[in-house]
Amino acid sequence: MQLLSQEDHDLVTAAVTAAERSSDGEIVTIVAARSDAYHDVALHYAVLAMLLVPAGLAFVPQAWIDWAATLVLGWNAELTREAVMLYLFAKLAAAFLIVRLILAYQPLRMALTPGITKSRRVHRRAIETFRTGCELKTRGRTGVLLYVSLAEHRAEIVADKAIADQVNAEVWGEAMAALVDELKAGRPGRGMAVAVEKIGAVLAPILPPTGNNPNELPDRLVEL
Repeated sequence: MQLLSQEDHDLVTAAVTAAERSSDGEIVTIVAARSDAYHDVALHYAVLAMLLVPAGLAFVPQAWIDWAATLVLGWNAELTREAVMLYLFAKLAAAFLIVRLILAYQPLRMALTPGITKSRRVHRRAIETFRTGCELKTRGRTGVLLYVSLAEHRAEIVADKAIADQVNAEVWGEAMAALVDELKAGRPGRGMAVAVEKIGAVLAPILPPTGNNPNELPDRLVEL
C-alpha cells in the first residue's frame, strides 16, 4: 500500500528537481512506515510486569493470603513450599504473557515506546539506508538523504563526505523543524518538499552548479 498520495510524490519530486538545479548536490528522499517494530520494547514491559508480581505480593496482607488459601486448599490447610512456588510461577507467567499479548497491538506498543528510543531507532535506520543507497553512489560524494519515518513522526538528514565536511549538523535545523511541524500536522508530502527546498538552499553556496554533474541518484520519492 502506498504510504503517501501521488500528489505528495509529485510535490516532493518537483522540489528535488528544483533544488538540484541550484547545486551539484544529489538529494534522495525516502519515507518509511516505521523504522522498527519495537518488539524488544514489548518484551521489556512484559519482564517488568513479571518482576512487579513478587513486589506486589510482598504488600498483600497476611489475612488475605490465608483467606485465599482456604478457598483453594480448604480449612486448616498449610501452604507448602511447593504450593507457594507453583503459585508464584503461575502469576509470573500470567503477568508476562498477558502484557506481551496486549503489546502485540502495534499502535499501543508504539505509544508506549519512549521518545528517545524512537529517535535512536530512526537515526540508526537512516544511517543504514544512507550507507546502502547513497554513500559512495556519487562521484563527488555529494549525496544527501532526507529520511522520514511516519509512525515515529521523526526525520533525519544524512550527508555524504563532501557536504558533511563543510556543513555542521545544526545547519539542517531549519529544514528539520519545518518538516517535523508538517508531519505532526498530517502533511508529510508538504513537509518533505519544504525541507528539500531548505536543503537545496544550504547546498547552493557550497556546491554551486558546474554544468557537468550527471543525475546520479533518483529524484523521485522512495517508499520503504
